[in-house]
Amino acid sequence: MPRPTNKKELLELAEINFNKLLDFIDTLPDEVKNVVYKNDELNDRDKTISDVICHLHEWHLMMENWYKIGMSGKKPSIPAEDVTWQTLPVLNHRIYDKYKGTELKKAITLFKKSHKDVMALIEKHSDDELFTKKKYQWTGTTSLGAYLISATSSHYDWGLKTIKPLKKLVK
Repeated sequence: MPRPTNKKELLELAEINFNKLLDFIDTLPDEVKNVVYKNDELNDRDKTISDVICHLHEWHLMMENWYKIGMSGKKPSIPAEDVTWQTLPVLNHRIYDKYKGTELKKAITLFKKSHKDVMALIEKHSDDELFTKKKYQWTGTTSLGAYLISATSSHYDWGLKTIKPLKKLVK
């Protein structure tokens, strides 16, 4: 499915990619799900499937926080107070450190809850509110929908692509 251009497509693709990711994880045997990988099997930061899921969860929380601050008329620090898009690996390593050691079951529970919360944010808005660029001062030159696509469907696709190579480890 191409990049969403309306609320219906955004909700659908977010849900499709969310389910694809969780369904894929379900197909993996426990010995693959719960391994701590040492050799960049996932990427140069994450060492477990849980790390990937917690990363997605934390980005949901950041999106919710930006939204709350932005909709109150203030300018949120995006992506974070002392981080720019150019120094994003710093923030992503902080997320890794924050959740390191989280059990996969707990990570999935957190992820499902924050996904539901972000989907509720999307539901509150019209196509115009989601996809008109510069509609909200806090989103700068882009749209609220672009932020929500990044926090949901696109990020879920990244998560699936990150863990998919583990399938080859299944005997």
